Amino acid sequence: MYGQNCFSFPEHQIMSSETLPAFIETSNVERRQNLNEEQEESQKPRSGEGLESISKRQMKKLIKQKQWEEQRELRKQKRKEKRKRKKLERQCQLDSNSDGHDRKRIRRDAVHSALRLVIDCSFDDLMVLKDIKKLHKQIQRCYAENRRALHPVQFYLTSHGGQLKKNMDENDKGWVNWKDIHIKPEHYSELIKKEDLIYLTSDSPNVLKKLDESKAYVIGGLVDHNHHKGVTYKQASDYGIEHAQLPLGNFVKMNSRKVLAVNHVFEIILEYLETRDWQEAFFTILPQRKGAVPTDKACEGSSCGKNPGRVEGGPDSDSSEEDTSRHGLESAQEDGKPQKENSTDSTASSGPH
Repeated sequence: MYGQNCFSFPEHQIMSSETLPAFIETSNVERRQNLNEEQEESQKPRSGEGLESISKRQMKKLIKQKQWEEQRELRKQKRKEKRKRKKLERQCQLDSNSDGHDRKRIRRDAVHSALRLVIDCSFDDLMVLKDIKKLHKQIQRCYAENRRALHPVQFYLTSHGGQLKKNMDENDKGWVNWKDIHIKPEHYSELIKKEDLIYLTSDSPNVLKKLDESKAYVIGGLVDHNHHKGVTYKQASDYGIEHAQLPLGNFVKMNSRKVLAVNHVFEIILEYLETRDWQEAFFTILPQRKGAVPTDKACEGSSCGKNPGRVEGGPDSDSSEEDTSRHGLESAQEDGKPQKENSTDSTASSGPH
């Protein structure tokens, strides 16, 4: 029927104009509450989801960072203790000055010897790189000992070049600033008069009785694993140079090979200049593993008068004997591994600088 409402509503569903706005407002509040609840729920991490989003590496970093923060006070305490310890060490060092035992004090009171001690580096082509490195270590030891000696010698390094110089340039660039040493590319025979030279070689039939400080003593700089026997003695003979061996066999009996490294010959001479006693010099420098005993005691349990064999610095000196010296220097053994007593030899002929 036209003009009439086609739809009819139950009487209880019909809202008055007064109640409709309140209903709409209530609905909007409920809707907003539902949305907030859904958002909060979506933001909560699911079970295990937070752990899975962090990698093992990140987890380790977080743990380390936490440990670093927790140990902050411990590190601070350790630094304080270290400062106290260094302060105490400095005080002890100052106290030692008054007793005359400090190395710097000894150095200031040092009396330089006129004796020239030469390391002859003309055997470069007879060595492989491994042996060149060992010779370099021995030269470092000689330099350090001479700097600390009570009677430092006039130190020469001759025929400096080739593999040795290259190795020093690459691994010890500070050598160019070394003091109290003459490093020369020339052969020692070009720098020192022939009549002043004495080549120290274990192959020489001559035994050195005492040191003449007007002379220049040559030590052969050769680490050769006993491959080149007699090479230093031959060189001395070819050049018409006087030669001799240290009197090791007169004072020492050893239960191992009677050969010495370059630095040991060098140190023995430094010690002799201070004590003027060969036996004391030998027993101060020789490594304990050599089992050295005085010859008079050795004769009590064995026959004497036998050939003492190769007894000192010469082409067969044992380069494995680069152990800690009496001054506490670090071991010069390659790679920190001990060398076999019967496998590594080095020439220990002495020469002037």
